[in-house]
Amino acid sequence: MSISEKLPGGQSSVHSSELFDRALQVMPSGYTRQMVVRDPYPLYADHAEGAWMWDVDGNKRIDFVNNFTAQIHGHGKQEIVDMVREQVARLMSSIQPTEWEIKLAELLCERVPSVERVRFMNSGTEAVLIAIKAARAYTGRPMIAKMEGGYHGQYDLIEASFRPMPDTWGDADAPASVAHNFGTPQSLLDEVLVLPLNNIKASRVLIEKHADQLSCVILDPYRVHLGNLEPSKEYLSMLREVTREHGIVLIFDEVMCLRVGYSGAQGQLGITPDLTTMGKIIGGGLPIGAVGGSREVMSVFEVEEGGPKVNHSGTFTANPMSMATGYVCMSLLTPDSFARLEELSNRLVAGFQRAMEGNGVAGIARQTGAMASIVLADSLAENYRELLATWTPDFLSKTVRLENLFLEEGVVTLRGLFVPSTPMTEQDIDFTIAAAGRVFKRLAQEYGDDHGNNT
Repeated sequence: MSISEKLPGGQSSVHSSELFDRALQVMPSGYTRQMVVRDPYPLYADHAEGAWMWDVDGNKRIDFVNNFTAQIHGHGKQEIVDMVREQVARLMSSIQPTEWEIKLAELLCERVPSVERVRFMNSGTEAVLIAIKAARAYTGRPMIAKMEGGYHGQYDLIEASFRPMPDTWGDADAPASVAHNFGTPQSLLDEVLVLPLNNIKASRVLIEKHADQLSCVILDPYRVHLGNLEPSKEYLSMLREVTREHGIVLIFDEVMCLRVGYSGAQGQLGITPDLTTMGKIIGGGLPIGAVGGSREVMSVFEVEEGGPKVNHSGTFTANPMSMATGYVCMSLLTPDSFARLEELSNRLVAGFQRAMEGNGVAGIARQTGAMASIVLADSLAENYRELLATWTPDFLSKTVRLENLFLEEGVVTLRGLFVPSTPMTEQDIDFTIAAAGRVFKRLAQEYGDDHGNNT
């Protein structure tokens, strides 16, 4: 049954189907975001409060996506709302810097181990782009290295081999650099060295072979490819060792995983990169990106002694709205905040695992700090090629069905990713676990006893 509630009154007078008909007339296929495509039409949001959202059709659902993990305090956090109102009246944007920029920079430098200096931009994609520019300027080398299957935003260079297929991906020990979108120039692909995740020997050989051309190695230090792949601690340690040995800049993409703990993923792992890209939670719900790192590497942005090696600016770079809300958001995130989010994730994962086992569903519920996820498989993949082998038509169908069944039960998730926010309570978690019981019961009925087996 559905747990969705109808608003008693005051909801929008239009409905999602009507809005989508209008969208079809002015946007390609009616969408701006590919990740919200839904048959027969998307559900248009109307308003939200705390951990809950209402769509224009009057349905109430608990939000475990939080705008791709960006809103760690959920919706309508009073301190953030108050700051938005105050700052928008005081100064919305300006070519001149503000004190908020300094305050947020001070906070990040204090909190994130690798960050001694920081620069702001407008998105995670832009942060990655600027970090790569910085690495090239610092080393004087053209190439970059990334993980096969790794995602770092929508920049054609870094999208190489995000989702390669077997007919193009090449040798497992030396993966080919494969275009993600039509029209990507071969000249860009030639600048990307693709590494096999968690293959320590092969990756070291590739890095050492191309060391004199490599400016940087970039990866998400916790979860690759929507949470379904995880670098091992040994693999990360090897990357830190070999990049330091050859003067290659190691970049941790913490745009998403900064939220796993008070000092980000690197704080939990005890491995410090040279540069860190950030975004999402550091903006308090408004657009933001940042690059931070050692004073030495970040010196490429310094304007003294002949000007910077990397020129970087932008109309809304370090805009006072994002700086102010970001500072408030991050100031409210204490070590106790992260400990509580981790407890909620623990409770959620345990409940999901019970619900799967109780309904005979093969799957794994897993947690990384303040995030949780469900993988409908018998085992976890260690690299992209193993992951792709699990993506049978049956598996993909079930994963989409899982998301839609949770939606019917009043729970918003994305491909089995669950991101708790600070306003969530134990009762909210128990509501979600109860919904999961009904979801897995229906999934078992629809797909049969063997629906979790994908190998």
